[in-house]
Amino acid sequence: MSSAHPSPPISDSLFEEAVGLADRAGRLTLDWYEKSTRVMVKKDGSPVTEADRAAESFLRTELTRRYPADGIIGEEFPDAPSRSGRNWIIDPIDGTQSFIRNVPLFATLLALEDEHGAALGVVSLPALGETVAAARDRGCYLNGKRVMVSPKTNLDDAVLCTSSFELMDSDQAERMLRSPMILRGWGDAYGYSLVASGRVEAMLDPIVNPWDVAPMAVIIPEAGGVFTDFSGRPDYRSGTGLATNGTLHEPILALVRG
Repeated sequence: MSSAHPSPPISDSLFEEAVGLADRAGRLTLDWYEKSTRVMVKKDGSPVTEADRAAESFLRTELTRRYPADGIIGEEFPDAPSRSGRNWIIDPIDGTQSFIRNVPLFATLLALEDEHGAALGVVSLPALGETVAAARDRGCYLNGKRVMVSPKTNLDDAVLCTSSFELMDSDQAERMLRSPMILRGWGDAYGYSLVASGRVEAMLDPIVNPWDVAPMAVIIPEAGGVFTDFSGRPDYRSGTGLATNGTLHEPILALVRG
């Protein structure tokens, strides 16, 4: 989405409300964390839990009550069409495999897109007590403190995270393994939060859904970094994702492309 007119600022109240709702939904998932929870399998073979559905239902109810004309796009339920030109995008539990294995690297994701594009994004990591949030022209924050991407400029000083090496094609994976970067499997939204807060330099996702990375389209740029797909376009709907500190984006993108 784009517009010839300047993008309007995001109000304090809208930003704070989005962060609060994402955190409340994240805390809701903790009711199931470390407990026996029923895991179901969706048509695409991916797992879903009662916590996924409860958290998304909560967010849908609260967003509809506050913004009845806005659309809602979520992972677990059918889309609700927009009458306002704005859409909320929900991933109730990003990192379901972490969640069901009692690994604390899962997150609740909430993003808002308007006619000007990515407007705000929230990554709530309830088991870690961390929330990364950003809004257009407002900057990026970790637990309310302004954060920026890493200043590193050399690949041999860089740490790259990924959700999955096995989903890369073999040549792509080999190029990454032979690169001078340190590679780590801190994946999903957690990896992107590490980029935004300057703790690692890059996060690579060979396969993603829009709700997996919608918040990153605003979080990473507002932290001073770059988010694109593997073609180099700032498109979170294309099915791939690469977030970097900006300085290293082109060298890493070249490795991805081969």
